[in-house]
Amino acid sequence: MASGTIRYWAAAKAAAGVAEEPYAEATLADALTAARSRHPGELDRVLLRCSFLVDGDPVGTRAHETVRLAEGGTVEVLPPFAGG
Repeated sequence: MASGTIRYWAAAKAAAGVAEEPYAEATLADALTAARSRHPGELDRVLLRCSFLVDGDPVGTRAHETVRLAEGGTVEVLPPFAGG
């Protein structure tokens, strides 16, 4: 198990009610499950539309269960952005 920081942006930040919080999980899937349990309701719906960066690298279409989290790492939760 690793510990680090989850950073929420835009709609994810509003749904979570915090800009960032710690994680203490081994995978992205586990960290998102824990976040959903801490912030039930709207965050679950927002996370379905989000992209994720783990330590600056895009997760893309990889299964979240396969994305390992590093000690001291950062997960960025990025909702879709409008504009150009």
